[in-house]
Amino acid sequence: METGKVRAQSWKSEPTPEKMETSFFHQLLNKRMVLSARDDVKSLLHRLIFVSKISPDLADKRDLGEYWEQQFQRYNQGENVTGLLLLYPAYTVHCLESSGDVLYCVIRDLQRMKKQGDRALVLDPKIVVTSHNISSRLFSQWSYKVLDVPGQYLGDKFSEEATDGIITECLTKILKIGKHLTKYPKGSKNIPDSVFEKVPELTIPQTSILHLLQCKDLLTPEQFLKMYDSPLNVMLDSGKCPNHGIVSPPGIEPCMA
Repeated sequence: METGKVRAQSWKSEPTPEKMETSFFHQLLNKRMVLSARDDVKSLLHRLIFVSKISPDLADKRDLGEYWEQQFQRYNQGENVTGLLLLYPAYTVHCLESSGDVLYCVIRDLQRMKKQGDRALVLDPKIVVTSHNISSRLFSQWSYKVLDVPGQYLGDKFSEEATDGIITECLTKILKIGKHLTKYPKGSKNIPDSVFEKVPELTIPQTSILHLLQCKDLLTPEQFLKMYDSPLNVMLDSGKCPNHGIVSPPGIEPCMA
C-alpha cells in the first residue's frame, strides 16, 4: 500500500474545453467509457472504508444496521453491496464494496446526515480508504456486528506521523476479518457473537478509531465531494492547477487531503 497523500492520475491527452469544465467524477467516467462499454463501466468494483461517531441518542445500535440495509435497497442501482459494519459503543467502522454509483450515494448520504444535526444517526464521519477497480470482493454479503467491548481510556494522543501506521493496522484487521468470515456460511445480516469471540485480536482498538476521527488529513464527506465535483480547470494564484488527489489507481489508497 502506498502511504501519504493520494495523487491524482495525469492524463496524457491534452484537455479540451469540454473536459476542462468536467468534474473529477465525470472525467473518470469518461475515461472508462473510452475503454469499455457502459455496462462494463457500471460493473466495476470499488471499496470504501469510513469511520464515524454514533449518535448518543441512538438507543439500539442495530437500528443503524437496519438503516444502511434500507438505504442500499433504496439506491436501486441493481448492484450488489457487500461489506461489514462494526458497531462499537461510540464509534463505527464501515467497509463497503459495490459500484462507484452506489458508493457515491453513500457518501452523499453521509453529507446529508450532517444537515440533520442532532437527528443524525452518525456524526463526524471521516473517509479512510477508497480502492478502485478491485479484482474481487472481500465479503460475500453485507452484514453488521454490535461489538460487546468495554469502554477504553481515550485520552492518549497520536502523532500525525502515526496515521499511516494506524490505517495499515485497521486495513490489516479488516482483511483478516473478511478471511475469517469465509469460514461461515451466509446467514443473518447480524453476525453472531461466537464469530468474533474466537478472534478477539481482530477487533480494531477504539483508540485507533478515535485517532482517525480526529485526523485532519483524512477527508470529511463534504471535502471529498467538493474535490470530486470540482472543475478540472480551477487555478491557483500561482497559475498552476491544484493536485486534488481524489482519483487513485487500482489498489488501496488512504483518502487524505
